[in-house]
Amino acid sequence: MKKNRVTSFLYSWKVAPYVFVLPFIISFLVFWVYPFVSAILMSFQDIKPGEIQWVGLSNYTKLLKDKTFHIAIKNSFLYMVITCALLIPFPMLFATIMNSAFIKGKSVYKAILYIPALTSVVVAGTIFGFMFSELDGSAANQLLHMFGYPSIKWLKMYGTGWFAMVLLCCWRWTGVNMLYFLSGLQGIDDSLYESADIDGASRWQKFWLITMPLLKPTSIYVLTISIYAGLAMFLESYMMWGGNGSPKNIGLTIVGYLYRRGIERNQMGYASAVGLVLLIIALIINVIQLFLSGTFKKEK
Repeated sequence: MKKNRVTSFLYSWKVAPYVFVLPFIISFLVFWVYPFVSAILMSFQDIKPGEIQWVGLSNYTKLLKDKTFHIAIKNSFLYMVITCALLIPFPMLFATIMNSAFIKGKSVYKAILYIPALTSVVVAGTIFGFMFSELDGSAANQLLHMFGYPSIKWLKMYGTGWFAMVLLCCWRWTGVNMLYFLSGLQGIDDSLYESADIDGASRWQKFWLITMPLLKPTSIYVLTISIYAGLAMFLESYMMWGGNGSPKNIGLTIVGYLYRRGIERNQMGYASAVGLVLLIIALIINVIQLFLSGTFKKEK
């Protein structure tokens, strides 16, 4: 009798929806809310093996004077800006070309362009590290030799090191973003372009007046995830330089600095403060771009 009551209770129209969402709620509380609250508490503490001391805002005041942290912020912000500037317009352009009628074998191109995203970051970072090695036999230096230039230390100079990082990012994510834009393009009604052709619109006018406005939701989504990915970059730099200690902190990012403080130096309280500052920066930037794009505007 009790079993029947429990079964009828779980399968009732009022209770069943909550039973189905319960796994998500539990996962959300355990793997997101609990770590988030713990990180907030830890950011106000000095955590040592076997000893926890409440230090208030001391970790945050140290961050204001920490020059290495300032370098990490500058690197992450610059990396985010450069990658967003490259990984939005060019994939959009490539998707427009791919969506045109004269391109044959689209499925093959889609598969090829998606392969870099399936490649492990560890593998990709290691390969690019070898490609831009300072050795004479590296791919980058071999290319210089073909044009009569001597070998250079790619990863020990600021400009060339950043070129390698950005190139790795573009290689991995151009195809993915292009597929996002391609899916958005395929949702645009062809009758709009046919009407534009009847009115005598040029290809540029059709792209600017039809494609761009209707791709706005996709563009906002790609920009949002690109901002997050740019600020959260760590493993690519770590693998390319073979560790978290690039020369003069060329490849040091906020996440890399969090790893250095929390894992390498066992300063979890200070690392938690770094992580929360990163979260606040990412939220501020994304909220600003969502406001500027009109996402938060109320419909009249």
